[in-house]
Amino acid sequence: MAGVMEMVDLRTRLAGHNRLELLMFYLGGKQHYGINVFKVQEVIQCPTLTKVPHSHPVVRGIASMRGRTISIMDLSMAIGMEPWTDTENSYVIISEYNRSTQGFLVSGVDRIINIEWSDVLPPPKGQSSGYMTAVTNVDDHLVEIIDVEKILVEVIGQPMELGEKTIESSKQENFVNNHILVVDDSSVARNQIKRTLTKIDIECTVANNGQEALDILKAWADEDVPVSERIDMVISDVEMPQMDGYTLTTEIRKDPRLQNLYVLLHTSLSGVFNQSMIERVGANEFVAKFDAETLAKAVINHSKLTQEKVPAEQA
Repeated sequence: MAGVMEMVDLRTRLAGHNRLELLMFYLGGKQHYGINVFKVQEVIQCPTLTKVPHSHPVVRGIASMRGRTISIMDLSMAIGMEPWTDTENSYVIISEYNRSTQGFLVSGVDRIINIEWSDVLPPPKGQSSGYMTAVTNVDDHLVEIIDVEKILVEVIGQPMELGEKTIESSKQENFVNNHILVVDDSSVARNQIKRTLTKIDIECTVANNGQEALDILKAWADEDVPVSERIDMVISDVEMPQMDGYTLTTEIRKDPRLQNLYVLLHTSLSGVFNQSMIERVGANEFVAKFDAETLAKAVINHSKLTQEKVPAEQA
C-alpha cells in the first residue's frame, strides 16, 4: 500500500504544473510513439492469445490475466499500418481508457520520460495520419501521440447515445446560460460532447487545447459582459497539447474575472489519481469518458443549481 500511495503522491505533484509522463514504444520500425503513463496499468510480454470468431480484425485475440479477460488490439493495424506478426517477441501495454481495460500489442517499449505539456504540440497540418492527437520531440526523435479514443470508437463502436428520458427532462428546464466551453484535443471526443449537449438544447464553443481555451476565456473577460453570464461551465479534457486541463483549471482560478467558473474535468483517465488532482487544482467535478447519460446529467444538475441561485442573487 505504501508503494501505491507514493505513486499517487508523485503523480499528483504533476497536477497544475503542465507536465506529463509519457511511455514511449515502437510499432515495428524506428518511429517513436507515446501514451500517457496515467493510462498504463502495466507492460508485459505478449501472452498466448485466443482468437475470437467474428471479432474486429484489429483485435488479435483475448488473454486471461489476473482473473480477467482482456482484448488485445494490434496498434499497428489500428492506425492503418501492416499487422505485427511476431507476437512471441512483442509486448502488450495494458491500459485503461473510457472506463474499459484493453491491451495494445506493440513491437517494443523504449522508456518513460517526463516532459512539459508545452512541448507537446498539435500534429502538423497535412502531415497527420488521422490517428495522432499530438507530437513532441525527444532526443531529436519525433514522438507521435496516438488518438486512442478514435481507435476505440472504430473498433468497439460509438458509446451509448443519450436516452429519451434524459432528453425530455432537459426540455422541461429553462436554463439561464445555455452555453458551455468544451475543451478537448480529440475530434472524436469533441463531437461526442457536442452531440450530447445539442440533444439537451445547450450550445457550446469548442477549443482544441487548454491554451486556446484560456485565450478564449480571457478575450471574453475583456468584454463588458461578465464571463459567468456568457457561459454556464467549462468542460475540459485533461490530456492536451500546449496546456493540459489541470493547468487550465489552475489558470482559471488565478484570474479574478474567471475564478468562479464551474469547471468539469472530462477525461479517459480515472481512479484515485484524478480525484487527488481535481482537489489540488480546484476543479468542481470529474466525469469519466465517455458516458452520454452521466455527462448530460452532470450538466443538467449544475444548470438547475445555477438557475435556483439567480432569484436569490437578484433579491
